[in-house]
Amino acid sequence: MSNKYDSLKLENQICFPLYACSKEIVRKYKPFLDEIDLTYTQYITMMVLWDKKQMNVKTLGEYLYLDSGTLTPVLKKLESKSFIKRNRDKDDERNLCVSITDEGEKLKEKAADIPGKISRCVNLSEDEAAQLYKLLYKTLGDLSQI
Repeated sequence: MSNKYDSLKLENQICFPLYACSKEIVRKYKPFLDEIDLTYTQYITMMVLWDKKQMNVKTLGEYLYLDSGTLTPVLKKLESKSFIKRNRDKDDERNLCVSITDEGEKLKEKAADIPGKISRCVNLSEDEAAQLYKLLYKTLGDLSQI
């Protein structure tokens, strides 16, 4: 018979393996990102900008699930490294836009092999990885509705 405190056991929490796995994967990224002088948060920011080239900061924060208090220092650091530029929107100066620079585009080539290196650290089949990806994004979507 289970008692009312079973739900408080760490092994019964879905949040714990998500947290621990995320922390460990980010730790695996560190040596690869050190080679290109990026933190994980800077890296995921650059990933969006390599794809989109330019966007406003609010939209970027939504993509990355980051608030402006977390994102602003990341963007300042990337700008100090000449990987991005931050400019006010010409049509609405209240909006801050971010765009990738030529230097930021060059960094993409150096980063291109990182996803493959990380995938070798995670022992999942393509189907398992696709299923996990789908479940995690479903969970993110469900949580954002609450």
